[in-house]
Parts: sequence; structure tokens; C-alpha cells
Amino acid sequence: MTARIKKGGLEIATCLYDLVVNEIVPGTGVEPDDFWSGLENILADLSPKNKALLKKRDELQATIDAWHLSNRHLSNKNFDAVAYKAFLTQIGYLLPEGPDFNITTENVDDEVAIIAGPQLVVPLMNKRFALNAANARWGSLYDALYGTDVIPETAETTKAGAYNPKRGALVVEKAAEILDQAVPLAKGSHKDATQYRLSGSALVITLNDGSDTGLKSPSQFVGYSGDVTLTEILLKNNGLHIEIQVDPTDSVGKDHAAGVKDVYMESAITTIQDCEDSIAAVDGEDKTLVYRNWLGLIKGGLQETLIKGGQELRRVLSPNREYKTADGSGLTLQGRSLLLIRNVGHLMTNEAILHNGEEIPEGILDAAITGLISKHDVLGKGKYSNSKKGSIYIVKPKMHGPEEVAFACELFSRVEDLIGVPRNTIKMGIMDEERRTTVNLKECIRVAKERVIFINTGFLDRTGDEIHTSMEAGPVVCKDVMKAQPWIIAYEDWNVDVGLGAGLKGKAQIGKGMWPKPDEMTQMMEAKIAHPQAGANCAWVPSPT
Repeated sequence: MTARIKKGGLEIATCLYDLVVNEIVPGTGVEPDDFWSGLENILADLSPKNKALLKKRDELQATIDAWHLSNRHLSNKNFDAVAYKAFLTQIGYLLPEGPDFNITTENVDDEVAIIAGPQLVVPLMNKRFALNAANARWGSLYDALYGTDVIPETAETTKAGAYNPKRGALVVEKAAEILDQAVPLAKGSHKDATQYRLSGSALVITLNDGSDTGLKSPSQFVGYSGDVTLTEILLKNNGLHIEIQVDPTDSVGKDHAAGVKDVYMESAITTIQDCEDSIAAVDGEDKTLVYRNWLGLIKGGLQETLIKGGQELRRVLSPNREYKTADGSGLTLQGRSLLLIRNVGHLMTNEAILHNGEEIPEGILDAAITGLISKHDVLGKGKYSNSKKGSIYIVKPKMHGPEEVAFACELFSRVEDLIGVPRNTIKMGIMDEERRTTVNLKECIRVAKERVIFINTGFLDRTGDEIHTSMEAGPVVCKDVMKAQPWIIAYEDWNVDVGLGAGLKGKAQIGKGMWPKPDEMTQMMEAKIAHPQAGANCAWVPSPT
């Protein structure tokens, strides 16, 4: 039986109580008793609303089921889409669309608002995964190419076993091709470079024919490390940085004419630390573990020890990266991804806290405690800064329509008052993964227009809800065929069109969903290009690689 501490009408798992009182609250300016009493007030007011929203879900679904059952005599060819749309409007499932508007979200970090890039989603319950993802802002292009099927594997170019110089040579060649595409030279190729050096404030590249050249766009050179000899050359393309690392004594650099040992790239500029469907946190002990990991990320002290290759390694958060600019002044770049946290949706309850003897809505619990933890960052109390704009980023999944989005906004307002931060400090990522949200997306964004910082699409959840909603309509097509159905194509387009129409450009992300096959990187590279081409400026990826 779970040990609990009673505070008013709350019965709190002792481990969670101790975490909040002894580790989370200190430094926030919030008194523990005020937090618990405030949380109880929120639960008293919002738990009944939460239940009513879930009841409405069930009532709408029962009505839709009955409609499909009464129309089963119609074949697919004779299905009356006009009548179906009228029915959905009549029952309040499909809502009227209001006038055009633009979101007014303020204090959004550049990583969300204006820089396009991949986004990781990682189970917060696992410290090593959480740290790896937070550190995935920067990664080795050489390692990524060497270890995946982006470089084809043959008997001679196998990646198994010790370092394979033949595979390494292909990696170096491929990396140079990527540099030629992203930061091209005024003439020649990075493949032909024999030296990178400074001349005044300009980057000069000597080629293997003895001639000198520069970058085609000199402004892409933004910084360097080293004094007499450059050790790191910092370049920039489309808001993302590329670092050419030079060390002719390195085991890889010694075989490169210019001594290049690696190319580091700024990659996963945002990461969602997940409390939801990548983990199973079912009680007070589980929730304590999840919240303690979030606290460690926010305050900067999270670490994990592991054994790799027989050696003990300690994982910690990566420090910021320091450079000189061309004129010799200092330049500091963020060493970690901007962290968002995905709370649980409205459906789940959790026994970590009982209110009047009942499990409380887990989404309310998540919002209150992850919000309180995040206040340390708002106050600048952590070892590193997460949001430079003083914002807290909470991703909210599995909401059904504008009423449920409005409820999440009300919850966030109550949490802001509870923890003592200004209104709209907590930003909202709206996951467009339920059909009732998709068909009412414009109105979902409208009710959160002061908070919204992303909308996204996701094949698996959205397809699951499509099947669930229309279960009584008859059989569905297989998964691979489903991806080519008109509705899924329309869903992807609709998400982008509505997002752009609501003014998300320059203020929020329009994202696309997960790639579920982490060993198939060549396939991913071929498939994921469709996401930016469709208008997305963010897409979920499966690993730091």
C-alpha cells in the first residue's frame, strides 16, 4: 500500500511529497503549504470540468456509432458525405469556423519561432535517453554517416568491428559533399581543401592545386577556435551551425589533406521530454522519478553513470560552446536542445495524489508540478538556461476539439497563478492527432492564440483515432494503403494551411510526426524531405543520430 501524507483533502504519495517539498519548491518563492492548497483548489474547480469533457467524448462517439450502424446498408460508393457532414455539424462535432486571425504568442525562443530543424521525442523516465536527447543539439556528422545505412555497407565497407578506413574514406567524401551543398566554396570543393586559415577577418581555403578560395557566401563564416592554427571553423546555413574540426594528429584527421577530423552539426535544436506515451508512469514512485529527471534537466545537475566497452562513463548535460568571431570578440552558442515537456492528456488519472479519495487527473498533476519545476529556469536558477525568453513549453497531446484546448488554457492559467509567473508564460504545443481537433483546427488554435507554439501531425495516433471514430462504418484498409488515402493526404495539407493562415510563421512550429524505423536512415532521408516540402519547419526524428 502506498505511503501517503495528508494535506487538506489531498493524500499525496510520500515520495512525491518529499520531492516537491525538499527538492522542487526551494528557490521558487512558493511555500509548500500554499502549493498543496492551491493544487487542491484547482482540482476542486477543474476535475469536474475534466470529467464533463470526457463524458462529452463518449456521448459524441456513441451518437456517431449509431449513425454508422443505421447507414451500414450504404456501400462506400454510395456513402453520402454531405449528409455525414451535416450530421456532424448538427451534433456539435463539426463546429462553425470563425473569421481569420493571427496568433499573438510572445516571448518565443528562436529555436521554436524562426529556426527550422529536427525535433527529438524521448522518454523522460530514462535518464540516459533524456540526457542524450538534451545533448543532441550538436552531433558528429562523421559518426552519423559511419554508423548508419546512409553510407551503404558492403563486405569492404562494413561498419562492424574495429574502425574501417575504407568506410571512413566514404564518410569523409560524403561529408564534403554535404559541406559543398550547405556552405559552398567560391570555387572548387571542400573535398580538395588542404588548409583552412584566417586572412584578416576572412576564411581562406587552400585547394590541392595550390590556389586559394573563400566561401561563396563569406557571411556564412561566423566564428573559430584556435590561435595560430584554426582548430574549429564555425559556419552557418539556414540558422543552423556547422563546425569543421581540424586536428592533423587525430587518427582520422591525419588522413585528411587539411587535417579535418570531424564535422559537427547543429541538429536537434528542440527536444520534447515525454511524460506521456513513450513511458508508463502509473503511481507515485513512477511520477517522482519522471519529475526528478525533469528537475535535473532544468537545474542542470542530471547525470547518469553507465558502462560502455568495459569503461565507466558519466553522462551530464553538455556545456555551451565558445568561439571567437572574425573580429576576435567572443561568441557563445547553446550546447543543448531547447527543452519542451509533453504532459499527459485529459483522459488519464494517476494514484500519485488522491483528492477526496479519488485518483486525480494526471494532466492537472503534470501541469502543476512540471510548471513549478520549470519556474527555476524562468528565475535563472539553473546551471544552464533553457528558455532565453523566460517561457515554459508544455506539449499537450490527445485533445478533442476547441473545448478541450480551452480547458488546457484554463489549467495553464491556474498553474501560472499557483506558481507565481506572468500570464502566458506557459506556452502550448497542440498535437493535431485526434480527428475532432483536425476538423476544428482553426478554432483550436484560436482559443490558444496567446499560447500556441506548435501544431503537428502524426500518422499513428491520427490514424488510430480515425479508425476508432469510424469503427462502426466497416473495415478499414491496411496500414501501407492507409498512407495513400485521400483523407491522410488532406490531413497533412490542412494542418499546414490552417497553421500558416493563423500566422504561425515566425512565431511557432508546424511539425510532422515520428519516423518509426531508426535503423532505416536512408529511407528516412528519402521520406522526411516531404515534410519541409509540405510546409513544415519541424519534424520528429527517432534518435540523436
